[in-house]
Amino acid sequence: MIKLMNRSVFLKLIGSSATALLLPGKLWAEDNIQDYTPEELIGKAPRDLVGNTYLTTMQRDTAAALRLMQAAAKKDGIAIKVVSAFRSFDRQKEIFESKYKRFIAGGDSPEQAVNRIIEYSTIPGTSRHHWGTDLDLIDGGVPAPDSVLEAEHFYGSGVFCPLRQWLETHAADYGFYEVYTNHPDRKGFAHEPWHYSYAPVSIPMLKAFMDLDLEAILGEEKILGASVISGSFLADYRKNHLLDINPLLLD
Repeated sequence: MIKLMNRSVFLKLIGSSATALLLPGKLWAEDNIQDYTPEELIGKAPRDLVGNTYLTTMQRDTAAALRLMQAAAKKDGIAIKVVSAFRSFDRQKEIFESKYKRFIAGGDSPEQAVNRIIEYSTIPGTSRHHWGTDLDLIDGGVPAPDSVLEAEHFYGSGVFCPLRQWLETHAADYGFYEVYTNHPDRKGFAHEPWHYSYAPVSIPMLKAFMDLDLEAILGEEKILGASVISGSFLADYRKNHLLDINPLLLD
């Protein structure tokens, strides 16, 4: 059963002009779900963003909820820091194609290269970061390792283990949920204990996204490796990478 946002947090968000609504058993109101264009959903024409840097640009309501969560965490000695927020289609394409070129140069076939990429990175146009609702989080109050987004840093004696424990206990109070859990039966992207999504906005956006003709959209974008990203491969990707996520983030 989904954990509803903390009532006091909800009232503060309403006071800060956040638009997400709650109804019993849900994180949003059906009549508040907006119509999203394909361009908005694939990161080409984002809507309602705030912030002016790579680390601060995100969807408006997400930013408001994040500020409240950061303030609460600070009282417990946790300095929540964003290391990745909104990511455009073009930026995701750069990341994807850079890896693709490197893997192909190393001797991989196109299919091998794409499969290696999607262990952690999304196909351009399919990233949840395109919506401005998803954030990669670390604790900015502790000495950071060279590569911060490694699962080992969030468990055992890892420097971000206290952050993970705090988020697991409190993040849902602010509408945030871990996306790629460590459930043993989950497929798709590898476990990312740093990746959290603002459910009141990302749930209806995912619902709208899954109604897109993704094969047709991606076919027009001339992405390296496009010959692989179609048919049964794309169907499996939708099922295992886009939908096999934390069930609390599904409609």
